[in-house]
Amino acid sequence: MSRETLEPKDPAFELPPKSLREMAFSSIEDAIEEIRAGRIVIVIDDEDLTAASDAKRTDIRRRKIGFVFQRFNLFPTLTADGNLRLAERIHGNGAGDPDRRREILRLLRLEDKMHHKPLELSGGEQQRVALARAVITQPALVLADEPTGNLDSENSAVVLNMFRELNRRFNQTIIMITHNPEAAAACGRVIQMRDGHIVAG
Repeated sequence: MSRETLEPKDPAFELPPKSLREMAFSSIEDAIEEIRAGRIVIVIDDEDLTAASDAKRTDIRRRKIGFVFQRFNLFPTLTADGNLRLAERIHGNGAGDPDRRREILRLLRLEDKMHHKPLELSGGEQQRVALARAVITQPALVLADEPTGNLDSENSAVVLNMFRELNRRFNQTIIMITHNPEAAAACGRVIQMRDGHIVAG
């Protein structure tokens, strides 16, 4: 059994390429699916996802994990600000920390975009809103699934740089799953998987 430990100050991680079994590994990580075979233990802030009930896994996911998707998954009828406030409400911390909110928006260059709806934003801007949504509630872990997959090279570079800055300034632990070698080069550590097994990293 391979054991990997992520510390709170760990840099971004990257796992290429993404086979079907590796997608299952990703689903297990974000506690969406129950483990059906094998022996995997996932502990976040001393809370064991693999031993938790469905309700408890949902609660841990809500409180401890931020998600960034390839297709952004923003609510189209809400403004950028509305998408962030909804994430805060679901998390259960109300308005959150206003100083952290301002710093994140400044870092992601979103101060003047908060009253725009997703269709009024470029792809890069939508992904930056999605990234802000993932980290605004101070999760223990951010899972990013192909976050640059729908972006051009310029916007990809911006998003990857922002991942690095979030890691550096907020000690944010990030796991990024990608098959893009340029995205891999932005990571502080690379874990390579093949046929569902860790082969390097």
